[in-house]
Amino acid sequence: MKISALLLLSLYLQASTFAQTLSSDKITTLAHQQLPTAWSDFRSLLSLPNDAHYPKDIEPNIAWLDSAFQTRQFQTQRLSTKGEIPLLLAERQFAPSGKTVLIYLQADGQPVDPTRWNQPHPFTPVLKAQTEDGSWQELDWQQLAPEADYEDWRVFARSASDAKGPIIMFLAALDAMQQAGFTPNYNIKVVIDFEEELGSPHLPAAVKVHQEVLAADMLIIYDGPPHISNQPTLKFGARGIATITLTVYGPRVPQHSGHYGNYAPNPGFRLSHLLASMKNEDGRVTIPGFYDGIDLSADTKSTLQQVPDDEAAIQQKLGIAETDKVGATYQEALQYPSLNIRGLSSGWVAQRVRTIVPSTATAEIDIRLVMESDPERLIRLVREHVEQQGYYLVDSLPTDDERMKYPKIAFFRSQISYPAFRTKLDSEVGNWLSAALAHHFGENPIKIRTTGGSVPIAPFVNTLGIPAVIVPTVNPDNNQHSPNENLRLGNLTRGIETYLAILAQPLP
Repeated sequence: MKISALLLLSLYLQASTFAQTLSSDKITTLAHQQLPTAWSDFRSLLSLPNDAHYPKDIEPNIAWLDSAFQTRQFQTQRLSTKGEIPLLLAERQFAPSGKTVLIYLQADGQPVDPTRWNQPHPFTPVLKAQTEDGSWQELDWQQLAPEADYEDWRVFARSASDAKGPIIMFLAALDAMQQAGFTPNYNIKVVIDFEEELGSPHLPAAVKVHQEVLAADMLIIYDGPPHISNQPTLKFGARGIATITLTVYGPRVPQHSGHYGNYAPNPGFRLSHLLASMKNEDGRVTIPGFYDGIDLSADTKSTLQQVPDDEAAIQQKLGIAETDKVGATYQEALQYPSLNIRGLSSGWVAQRVRTIVPSTATAEIDIRLVMESDPERLIRLVREHVEQQGYYLVDSLPTDDERMKYPKIAFFRSQISYPAFRTKLDSEVGNWLSAALAHHFGENPIKIRTTGGSVPIAPFVNTLGIPAVIVPTVNPDNNQHSPNENLRLGNLTRGIETYLAILAQPLP
């Protein structure tokens, strides 16, 4: 028994030592050796439709990932939720007395409109290279080989970047680790969310129910794009998200604008006035108290100034001559809650346009949340503002009696998907990840206090009591959530290197 214990201790120390001395060149070599398999797996996984509005389409994705992790010697189990779609948990113990790192991955994608994609179908991955005139030319998959000049080629498909790309990067990093013959000095649990693009409606409750099997010392999120410069980046927080649906009513059914224009109130105009009353021309929310609690100290501003943003380049990329005046810089703007119109609908447009007074006008609104603001309070402020503009609020279609009694009627529905989270830059997990990236890339990563996008991490942070950091890897210009979403293959390669560097970095 003593010999066995000593042998195990010796093997453990050897593995830890090997991890510490895995050079940057070796990491690069190992990552590149995984590319043919990674490309094949990527193409296979992208071919599976993954819109969580259709649970039957999610099942093949779960099965694919379950098999992929079992093949890599992970134990897997499905964690039930209150919905139809479970979470998938994969875990592997490398260091019985070591700490446990929980990794969050997302496998579902945004809905698709095939007519807006420049390829046969969003779930038929296409390989493309950019031509001198800026257009994209389709390539034969046979042209993709390790010796090709592939780094700026891209794979176009739904979820290529958000977020099946990071999944493939992590699986390839595990394969590289296996090939190198080392193991990390910590244990790994991987939780995969298949409803993230729906707002992860069942995640908070599921984390509470399964908190014992999800227990860990820290959380890493493999998701999203790095700094706009595409340099190695760590993000220490993310805004949460809440949504509001606001519908203003006009006549019971659309009316001929010749007969009833100037007589029947137009809900499109009324909604326009209502929305315009919420913000001024500088883009600042005018609802009293919306920004209460936000105080950017000198230290915080100094941290934000460390991010090497080129404001002119960002504006050039977005095609805007000036910005909203919520913050003095891009990074400052992300520290405040936002009120955004994400969609508008009233009547018909384009080839279906008709001369009518619409019956309704609807605005879909999202509020990006920060740590310092209470989401319920922000929603209440918006609701009270609508009422102060003279609207009678309903939670279903107005009745005939309501229509005849109240001149201004609006439907109001809200939902809080998940709150914000933020981890200290000098936390244990932050220092460890910084050391891993600095070791491989030769310089410290860019550290972002709060990223603009939202990921459903607060339930893990709050329920499990652990810090969390995002390690983003996909190209910033990836068109996520939009038609022609893509992943740059150079970013896929570097993502494998990034995740392998983390696997090889000893956790103190």
